Amino acid sequence: MHFNKTVKIKNRLIGDEYEPFIIAEMSANHGNDINKAIEIIKEAKKAGADALKIQTYTADTLTIDCKGKAFEAKGAWEGVYLYDLYEDASMPWEWTPKLQEVAKEEGIILFSSPFDFSSVEFLESLNMPAYKIASPEIIDLPLVRRIVQTKKPIIMSTGNATLGQITEAVAVMIEENVKDLIILKCTSEYPAPPENINLKTMENLKEIFKCPIGLSDHTLGTAIPIASIALGASVIEKHFIVDRTDTTADSFFSATPEELKAIVDGSKMVKKAIGTIEYPIMPKKDQRSLIVVENIQKGEVLTSKNVRSIRPGGGMKSSDIEKVLNRKAAKDMKRGTLLQWDMLGEVSN
Repeated sequence: MHFNKTVKIKNRLIGDEYEPFIIAEMSANHGNDINKAIEIIKEAKKAGADALKIQTYTADTLTIDCKGKAFEAKGAWEGVYLYDLYEDASMPWEWTPKLQEVAKEEGIILFSSPFDFSSVEFLESLNMPAYKIASPEIIDLPLVRRIVQTKKPIIMSTGNATLGQITEAVAVMIEENVKDLIILKCTSEYPAPPENINLKTMENLKEIFKCPIGLSDHTLGTAIPIASIALGASVIEKHFIVDRTDTTADSFFSATPEELKAIVDGSKMVKKAIGTIEYPIMPKKDQRSLIVVENIQKGEVLTSKNVRSIRPGGGMKSSDIEKVLNRKAAKDMKRGTLLQWDMLGEVSN
């Protein structure tokens, strides 16, 4: 296999054998306030997240200031031009060293998504431990190549990319001898409706690319990211905000601290519940058995009226009922006696 089945980001191992790796995505929820960005890091750690992801871009690295129809935002941001959206949502790059410092103090991994060559060089100067390739960028193969040439672990979202486009990006990684790759199933709708998530795709991605997989989730609530663990997700990424009443470009579909904690706790619980294929070697004692339901005197014939298959277990097997009926009692038996072989006498004529 080309890719490692276990990926290590800083001191955290990620893969099928380990607890889910939960990423809180800050995105635009800093609201252009560094104190709010710091609070997001601290609250993400408090909620149990393993990592905090930021995005490193400017409006000028993503698009141009143009008011043409093609430059109008779609979906939830309809009516806003891309340049204005990105200018408002972008995080000042100069905050990054301070946020790294806070993350280190809190004991949470901080990494970023670069969106152009200049952001890769900037983030490399700060020794980022891993990189996320956002789904719209995976078709920019020269950018993908530069990111993976850093030799850092790569997390890549699929978004609206076709299987062919995903394969092309992965081919670049193979050419560059990337070993640590995690692919996240992602639905690029905000918020994303459950019927468009198609979690089963994760299993297919894992089968095709043979690397750890996960979910970059844009749904409302906690159910779908938690459910993804049962289908093999090793990573969950969720947009995160401290207070949803704060109005940002992403606030309306971001998880609150309470929701993020529920995702952390729920995903760990589901991971434990998956377990292995297991059947009891011996029948459990709490199953049914043959039990005397009326007082029976020695010599009296056992019938379906005075012996029944009921709970609890501990008596003769329910399947032996035909071997029991029409036999004589070898001793007196009180109602509630768990029937045993030595209590049976000869067959009645």
